[in-house]
Amino acid sequence: MQNQRVAVVGLGYVGLPLAVALARHHSVLGFDIKAERVAELRAGHDRTGELADAELAAARLALSDDAGTLAGNDVYLITVPTPVDRDNRPDLAAVIAACRTVGHALTRGAPSAFGAPIVVLESTVYPGVTEEICGPELAAASGLACGRDFFLGYSPERMNPGDKNHTVERITKVVAGQTPAVAQRLAALYGSINGGNVFVARDIRTAEAAKVIENAQRDINVAFMNEVSTIFNKVGVSVWDVLDAARTKWNFLPFTPGLVGGHCIGVDPYYLASLAQRLGHDPQVILSGRKINDGMAGYIARQVAFAIGAERPVKGARVLVLGLTFKENVPDIRNSKVADLVRELASLGCAVQVHDPHANAEEVHAEYGLVLLPAIPAFGTYDAVIGAVAHDAIRALDADRLSRLLAPNGILADVKGLWRSLVLPEGFRRWQL
Repeated sequence: MQNQRVAVVGLGYVGLPLAVALARHHSVLGFDIKAERVAELRAGHDRTGELADAELAAARLALSDDAGTLAGNDVYLITVPTPVDRDNRPDLAAVIAACRTVGHALTRGAPSAFGAPIVVLESTVYPGVTEEICGPELAAASGLACGRDFFLGYSPERMNPGDKNHTVERITKVVAGQTPAVAQRLAALYGSINGGNVFVARDIRTAEAAKVIENAQRDINVAFMNEVSTIFNKVGVSVWDVLDAARTKWNFLPFTPGLVGGHCIGVDPYYLASLAQRLGHDPQVILSGRKINDGMAGYIARQVAFAIGAERPVKGARVLVLGLTFKENVPDIRNSKVADLVRELASLGCAVQVHDPHANAEEVHAEYGLVLLPAIPAFGTYDAVIGAVAHDAIRALDADRLSRLLAPNGILADVKGLWRSLVLPEGFRRWQL
């Protein structure tokens, strides 16, 4: 495929790796509205950890925070966040803003290898957003006709932060276009970075729907694990021991319980639920899963507080929480359910401290008002130590190191099954899912 001029709009966890991969084969401009993000990348550092400094330095990628530089590209790939608001309703503000920015860059008769520019949304949305919201926004901002002067496409992002095996070059890329010709052109573009491993969906709505159910399915499966863990906990059975046995069946799905946060699994089901409700359908399974998963932080906090209360007053109890990011070995703190756990413990009267070896302390304070411990103390008198995120550094703590953090009769609370094999000295208690 001939060299294309591509603009990637949004340089976060999704956009930056995509832009760098495309830049190996095409002329790529990476655009972000945050000047500090662009400056950081120009200096050769990616705070998300998705790209090593050496890989970023070697990238043939132009960077800009000036919207005036966006004009004249063949393809625009929009990779901005799609969160929910306080009421868990879809928040498309970033998508709409990005469409308006791109729209102003579109010009009638602009030279394009495709005959007319193509604007592709990669953000997770419910079916209909690309054509019903993005198309009109682009048309209004540009003064051009959608389907004649520019065309639409959709290619859902499938990034898994911290995963070095399923990178954008190694996964199947789903694409869809406003016309069959657009779809084939996008298949060639994305196929240039992953050896042609592209699935062309029937249409844009189908591709949008496929993406939104991918994460909703995972959310529901984790919710089942969380629900059974609370049931087994009542009869003194560890869900981790149950899973060891259940996994011996060839078709058992290996999901595990825990706190479900982040920018995808904890958010995307609400997009599907919102669409269902607008259509007059009650999405019972989807919202039941969300209710269970959103309630796990409070459940764990109450269980730990109850265990503390069996030996000493809960009010004023010292608790150390290890891990804050939404998943292991990444710095991403978006929609952290550990932050909910900390707030719930504090509401119960506990004095809580938090350490995370990957999270940025300034970002944590700005987002959640929490002050991170710079390091795990050498010694402590904590009434409970909670392993909340399975960072390698936290998983590696041994029995001696952990026991030195606990007061006599203190509780080691293991949310993720990190320390199941450890034998603690006498005088300490354990709690786990």
